[in-house]
Amino acid sequence: MKSLLRGRRAAITAAVAAATALALTPQAMAAAFDINFDCAGDSPVGEQKFTLQQPADVTAPASVAPGGALDVVIDPGPNAVPAEVNGYTVKRIEGMDLKIPIPANSAFVSADLTGGSGLGPNPPTFTVDGNVATIHLDGPIAGGSEFELPTVTAHLTAGDSGAIETKLHGTSHDDPGLTFTAVVGSIIGDQNVPSRCFPNPNPVLTTTTIG
Repeated sequence: MKSLLRGRRAAITAAVAAATALALTPQAMAAAFDINFDCAGDSPVGEQKFTLQQPADVTAPASVAPGGALDVVIDPGPNAVPAEVNGYTVKRIEGMDLKIPIPANSAFVSADLTGGSGLGPNPPTFTVDGNVATIHLDGPIAGGSEFELPTVTAHLTAGDSGAIETKLHGTSHDDPGLTFTAVVGSIIGDQNVPSRCFPNPNPVLTTTTIG
């Protein structure tokens, strides 16, 4: 009987310890977004306004210790290049840059790009200039075709206090977070249309509390 009671006490103690450890361990918080981009293209017949959408799942820990390591994962969903915009046939897009700010209260360590499909013969690249990271795609990606951007895992170090918020870059067509060149068909032949987009609205994708 004493042995059975000791066994039950040990099991209860282990369960409490496991629950306490789980409660004290920062849990990853994931959220799904449909990001809307407000775009303007410089065509030979004048500025063309249009919108693009990009679904993405974004994950980051709910909390991190001061000076601790954390990963922010941005996993874009499948998408497709529009076959036409404002009555013009889109032949392809190329030279795409997507900008992501390094969050305040954090320091960039490194990043991994994984996956992705339909992005052209050259692999995507990831660079950081100051506090802004850029994913670059050479393309080309044909109009009407499906593609998927690579998953980005950003390895960061937390600051001393505050919150680490993940957002995309861009506030206007003059301060874009997404740029590319669209090649469109017209009665005078194929035309290059440099395009500039910004997320509108630009939601906070993740929040990690330091402490």
